[in-house]
Amino acid sequence: MTQDNSEIEYLQNYNVHDYQVPLTTVDMSIFTVREGTLQVLLVKRAEHPALGQWALPGGFIDIENDPTLDYTAKRKLKEKTGVDTPYLEQVATFGSATRDPRHWSVTVAYFALINSSSIQLKKSVSSEEVVWVPVKEVVNNYSLAFDHQHILNACYQRLQGKVQYTSLPIHLVPDSFTLTELQATFEIILEKKVEKKSFRRRILDANIIEETGEMRVGSSRPAKLYRLKNDSSSHYFTRNIEGPR
Repeated sequence: MTQDNSEIEYLQNYNVHDYQVPLTTVDMSIFTVREGTLQVLLVKRAEHPALGQWALPGGFIDIENDPTLDYTAKRKLKEKTGVDTPYLEQVATFGSATRDPRHWSVTVAYFALINSSSIQLKKSVSSEEVVWVPVKEVVNNYSLAFDHQHILNACYQRLQGKVQYTSLPIHLVPDSFTLTELQATFEIILEKKVEKKSFRRRILDANIIEETGEMRVGSSRPAKLYRLKNDSSSHYFTRNIEGPR
């Protein structure tokens, strides 16, 4: 589609600052499984506003260098964890005149899933501390900055809902894993047991994992190790996951 001269002239003279523009940010619920619990990454703010308060990681869109919202989210994730997430999902947009004392503000909320076993968390000039905290502890005992409690709840509910019918937890396990370890990860997020035979059939029939050829040797009998296939993305199942029979 080509532009006529009048449109080119209009755009050349257009000034975005002729209109009021809200603050625009991305905020992220970055989930991992540690010590048998689902945990979320929190930062203690080192700057005003909300100095010294716990918050979700995030930040302003860099309009000069961020071509998309997803790019902004991936950039902010890498700044805090040093890794690119295997799974990132946009959840909702939040905006109001009161959510940020600086100005009318809009934020786009994402959740990310990562395995954190080898991650070194990174502080920045805007974060005094960066820590993993169990999600339940944050929900029950923390008062997060801005509207981040509401954002975390929305992301957590989205994750729990999608785990019922997708393979999302596979992004939380190490590169090689047993089916028992994968099942335990599903159960941690769902907060309930699932039926073992049905779960294994569901995962194997989906054709999203493959054997590594190695075994996990421990106190019980050796177990096959699996890995995610290189060309596999999140799989959607036809039925919700089953509980114990």
